[in-house]
Amino acid sequence: MKVLVTGAYGFIGAYVVAALLRTGHEPVAAVRASRVGTALPGIASIECDFARDTDPAVWRPRLQGIDAVVNCAGILRESGAATFEKVHETVPAALFAACAETGVKRIVQISALGDPADGEFIASKHRGDARLLASGVAAVVLRPSVVYSTRGSYGGTTLLRGLAALPLIPLPGNGAQHLQPLDADDLAHAVLAALERDEAVGQILPLGGPQALTLREYLALWRRWLGLGETRFITTPKPLARIGAWLGETLGRGPLGMTMWRMLERGNVLNTDDAERAAAALGWTSRRMDAVLAQAPASSADRWQARSVFLQPLLRVVLALTFIASGIVGFALPAEQVAALFAQSSFPAAWAPALGLTGSVADIVLGAWLLSGRAPRAALAAMALLVLGYSGFIGLLLPQAWLDPFGGLLKNGLVLVAIAFAAAGTERE
Repeated sequence: MKVLVTGAYGFIGAYVVAALLRTGHEPVAAVRASRVGTALPGIASIECDFARDTDPAVWRPRLQGIDAVVNCAGILRESGAATFEKVHETVPAALFAACAETGVKRIVQISALGDPADGEFIASKHRGDARLLASGVAAVVLRPSVVYSTRGSYGGTTLLRGLAALPLIPLPGNGAQHLQPLDADDLAHAVLAALERDEAVGQILPLGGPQALTLREYLALWRRWLGLGETRFITTPKPLARIGAWLGETLGRGPLGMTMWRMLERGNVLNTDDAERAAAALGWTSRRMDAVLAQAPASSADRWQARSVFLQPLLRVVLALTFIASGIVGFALPAEQVAALFAQSSFPAAWAPALGLTGSVADIVLGAWLLSGRAPRAALAAMALLVLGYSGFIGLLLPQAWLDPFGGLLKNGLVLVAIAFAAAGTERE
């Protein structure tokens, strides 16, 4: 079949595309404009926008020659025009309507296991599922529990893997919360079965691995796989963990938030009847997490990724606060002291205070921008340009500054490396 995969560049979508290729299907990746032709080299791709493509007419030309659709598009956080309603409901509904009009034979929707009361992420996903099943197209809804992989991670699974890499792992309560982790390859095989088996049509199928693990057991498995030594836990009172989730919801941009906390507290597991129904409808079985991990030893790249989960946001905060502090210090310097810095150069001393104030404003603005979390890569690029400008300007006017015993200019090299490392962690943003 020729299969359109939305969200093909995402964590789950990439596994679906790979499974389609392995089994002789022809995937077509529906991706953001910036990813067309680059997201998955060698795979045909088309442009789509799940924040704006609300008209079925926009989708109809994209579906010419398409036999089936797998919708893997989704967001963990709202951002600008990309709201839960648009990404999980309105735009998919337009896609489903266009599928009905163009004769697409099958739609498989990747949803999420959970209770709508846990948050709008889950609630909007489930409303989108209902729209799909009412579209008139032969459809299957898959609702996986926590999806993990030994070849990378995303969202909540990245957060949990990062926790496992900490020297001392905080556990909310005693870590007795349950989840049913599912390997990404096993989920991709379930998608293939959903595309091919008529028994699955019209059903909402919860999916999970064969083990219901506690959070403590799940984190211990990851730490053992990463080869990071003895697992040490510290019990975190639930009220404190709830405050941390609220702060993540309010101030952060990642998966840590109230929805994840409520899902964890409730338990993200299947009941026995649902597991048996999914296995029968799909003719499918999943593998135990310990068996999957045993078949794919961790590499140094895995350990590096896990250890950097919390270092990346920490580095951004430190950079932002450093720039803001630098700007405040600049405002506090007396004008005559700023002028004295350039006394030994050809730069007009009268201009020095204005230049110093301009630099201070720039520092504070860029620090606040990075701290806001909006377009972090652009903010970091602007910071790098500012540091290069500072270094070049002062270094040319006052070459003796390079010999400053405190290494003022020389340390800018370290700042630039820190900015580059922070920018490397913004790939998904």
